[in-house]
Amino acid sequence: MPTSSSAASETGRSAAPRGRGRLRQAGRLVLALGCGLLVATNPFQPSTENPEATARGYLRFKEVLSYVDRDYADSVDTEALADYAVQQMLEKLDPHSVYIPARDREKTDSFLQSDFDGVGIEFNLFRDTMTVVAPLSGGPAEQAGVQPGDQILSLGGKRVSGARLSTARLTELLRGPSGSSVSIELRRYRLARPLNLTIARSRIPNASVDIAYLVDDQTGYIKVSRFASNTYDEFKTALVNLRHQGLTRLVLDLRGNPGGYLDRATRLADEFIAGSRKIVYTDGKGEQYDVQTYARVAGEFEEGALVVLVDEGSASAAEVVAGALQDHDRAILVGRRTFGKGLVQQPIALKDGGELRLTIARYYTPAGRSIQKPYGANYAEYNQELTGRSARGELASADSTHFAKELRFRTDHGRTVYGGGGIMPDVFVPRDTLAHSSYFTNLLSHGVARAFALSFYQAHKAELEGLRFEQYNATFRISDAQLVSLAAQASLAGITTNVGAVRRCAPLLRNQLKAYIARSAYGPLAYYTVLREQDPELQRALHLVSDSTAQLALLGK
Repeated sequence: MPTSSSAASETGRSAAPRGRGRLRQAGRLVLALGCGLLVATNPFQPSTENPEATARGYLRFKEVLSYVDRDYADSVDTEALADYAVQQMLEKLDPHSVYIPARDREKTDSFLQSDFDGVGIEFNLFRDTMTVVAPLSGGPAEQAGVQPGDQILSLGGKRVSGARLSTARLTELLRGPSGSSVSIELRRYRLARPLNLTIARSRIPNASVDIAYLVDDQTGYIKVSRFASNTYDEFKTALVNLRHQGLTRLVLDLRGNPGGYLDRATRLADEFIAGSRKIVYTDGKGEQYDVQTYARVAGEFEEGALVVLVDEGSASAAEVVAGALQDHDRAILVGRRTFGKGLVQQPIALKDGGELRLTIARYYTPAGRSIQKPYGANYAEYNQELTGRSARGELASADSTHFAKELRFRTDHGRTVYGGGGIMPDVFVPRDTLAHSSYFTNLLSHGVARAFALSFYQAHKAELEGLRFEQYNATFRISDAQLVSLAAQASLAGITTNVGAVRRCAPLLRNQLKAYIARSAYGPLAYYTVLREQDPELQRALHLVSDSTAQLALLGK
């Protein structure tokens, strides 16, 4: 599911994560900046190598800031100036060393938390109307009777419908300390009067394993959206459950995964890698930052066909997993070259409550490949690197990706792989141009497609409840007239109607709408089952994972 302001939950993540990640380009870099942390006891000590220069620089900055504060013609916010100066200084170092002010730490850290305090609602924001996509299973909202399609008019006595509030602000209003209550006014389809509920907040799981299920009797699919505090436990539970159901081959989806905690990622990789082989190592300025991580447990799935899906949104810890599995010829990688974030950040708590995440080392795969892509002094250019890949045709053709011969490495079985930035998959699948077309992405980012699906679900709820999902999936189809209606709704949201674009995107739109409706009517598994039909990367992976001859050829066995 794309990350967008139109489809969100109290986690601040998108409501129903998707494998294709069509709208995540802007958000991926931001998340990658804060992820891939080397979590350990902070060993930071002031440098003794150049204390005089450090002292001169400190005094210079202090003196200038003092003059500005005292004598500048207008009033200034000196704290904001100091924050800006620190950010500019860090950008001179590398793209991933960052300073996080105290006011932003909770929001930044929540991405890697395994739970949060709230009421448990996924919502869509369309034309300034907050609509429930689904109450989270077992959460307070579901227990209070909140239903998909309910429109939220007010939260805690504050009007939110038509109030032009951001998704972040709406999320803040939903969340709060466990045990506290929030009043919610709802408008429900075909009810004349609004409903007024008071819901007590509680601890809500913030899953990072989005879905895990058997595609057929032997083939499993697991989607990991990030490496948060509870990711390994979630993954291990899912994998064990699928093994008990008969799993003998697996597709692991790391597309759009921006990283997270390194130790969770290496423990996940250890489930696939036998013996005591190396998973990753880091190389830093001092020996205290040089760490080598090896497989150390008897994993749950050390044998059996394994395909890993990656794309340009797979970063940091996700690249560590992909690189280790590729170097040891344990998995076939399918998709496109990964992001290329191979710098390790040390979180350093500051006295003012802020945090410095300072690059202290680089990640290397077992074969010795550096994951980090090149960067220079031009921070803006680095931010546009993914756009540059598209312009060079790299997202459309594997031949457009060029690697330096001196960065050639060998896997355990002698296959050639390359360093120099990101992990290149074994099987390239071009990016779906229609899925990334401006018209289609606007429909999703403005919440139009989801709003249309929720309205349809509300109007046909009784009919849908009378169908088993298998019947729905086999017979349901979005009509041409409904696509015309969708385009009309889009025009109301300021998206110019484009008949040609609608026609080109029709198969994708029909599938997306069908999936959204299935999500409301039958749950997340139905959503992913429908999406699978229009997912070329996943279809390719499913074909490979069941073709033993192709696997052996690709892995050089």
